[in-house]
Amino acid sequence: MAASNEATAATWLHDLKKAKKTAMVQDGFKKIHFTFADGREMVEEWSTQNDTLATRKWRKPTTLGGNSQWEYEVGESLAPQPLDELGLGLSSNNPVFIRKDTRKSFQWRIRNLPYPIDVYSLTVNDDNVAVLRTSNKKYYKKFDIPDLKRIGVPIVSDVFSMAHANNTLIISYDKPQQYLEFEQITKRQRDALKASGDGDVDCAQQ
Repeated sequence: MAASNEATAATWLHDLKKAKKTAMVQDGFKKIHFTFADGREMVEEWSTQNDTLATRKWRKPTTLGGNSQWEYEVGESLAPQPLDELGLGLSSNNPVFIRKDTRKSFQWRIRNLPYPIDVYSLTVNDDNVAVLRTSNKKYYKKFDIPDLKRIGVPIVSDVFSMAHANNTLIISYDKPQQYLEFEQITKRQRDALKASGDGDVDCAQQ
């Protein structure tokens, strides 16, 4: 890593180490709750079978002292979607953008996109944000890779690949070596974190 990237990665690693943590194993997942010094919370769920990340979600304190809604970085909420003021929910035909990683790649799935693969194009703008477009102007989406941003590694457009099947666009990005090395460090920390069993009380750790 370049010096600036190493400094960024070291800052994130320091934040992870200093965060208050509770962990438990439940339903085939190791669930870890982080509370950071600034009050932000992060929850991760890792498969105990293949050690892949199934969920990562965030929330932060509000100005009135409460908590914001959980925002999903990886995975999706299984709770029913809230209704709007007219009592209507989102259409089940709307595109649904979620991230579901594999061990080797970051991966996004966009359901309810019926257009053929040659309609889609993906670029990276000057702000290091990925931009997905369709030539028929039916879909447009910006997204980043927070995992890389937290360790100071830029997105490279040529690393993306796309596939389309069953009205779902699948976007993959191979994890760079710098990230894989950093992931091994956080894995050792995760493995060392004592976790309670299903039904036990979580044990807090620093």
